[in-house]
Amino acid sequence: MSHPRGPSVAGSTDGVRSRYRRLAAIYPLLEPFLWLPGGIRARAVRRLSLHPGSRVLEVGCGTGRNLSLLASAVGTTGRVYGVDVTPEMLAVARATVRREGWTNVVLLEGDAETLELPEPVDAVLFSLSYTVIPRHRAVLERTWKQLKPGGRVVVLDGGVPDGGLGDVLRPLELAISRRTVLGHPERRPWDDLRTLSADVHEERVWPGIYYVCWTDRPGVVDG
Repeated sequence: MSHPRGPSVAGSTDGVRSRYRRLAAIYPLLEPFLWLPGGIRARAVRRLSLHPGSRVLEVGCGTGRNLSLLASAVGTTGRVYGVDVTPEMLAVARATVRREGWTNVVLLEGDAETLELPEPVDAVLFSLSYTVIPRHRAVLERTWKQLKPGGRVVVLDGGVPDGGLGDVLRPLELAISRRTVLGHPERRPWDDLRTLSADVHEERVWPGIYYVCWTDRPGVVDG
């Protein structure tokens, strides 16, 4: 049986921006409602294989829920770039950066599909953003080009699990996504990653709804 895929759930960039403007003030409160497993953000950041001095980009950084983990991983000699299309979400993130005094974090407002960073990065993170981005494959390809050879892309997101559990949860997950974060639970980012690299890894978390998948850009790791 086929299931709907496409903009009917994820919407346009303007639609996503409009929804997240309303969610900016309450976004952290949604995590329990969305059954987000504890520690999954830290798991995704560990999979980036960052070290002091690394450069990392987070696509769809939102209110900055991962910035503490990323800034700590790259250290004061590293750099964290965060990009998001929603100014209200970034305002929350910028307030956190000022409060914490992070000098290694650069936040950018704009569409990641046209993003041009001042330097190549060692890693790219999509954290609960890949299934929301309307033109997700174009954004993935854009960020891939800004990734150093040997660098890594990690996607943390949620979706419909395989098998009977997925059949049961699919209507509920689609309904929740439409009414909250506008994600598309039936996207399969690991398949998109395989169009760029043959060696793709995937971990499923609680009970297969959330996942972390990643791959490396072929080439020699810098440094």
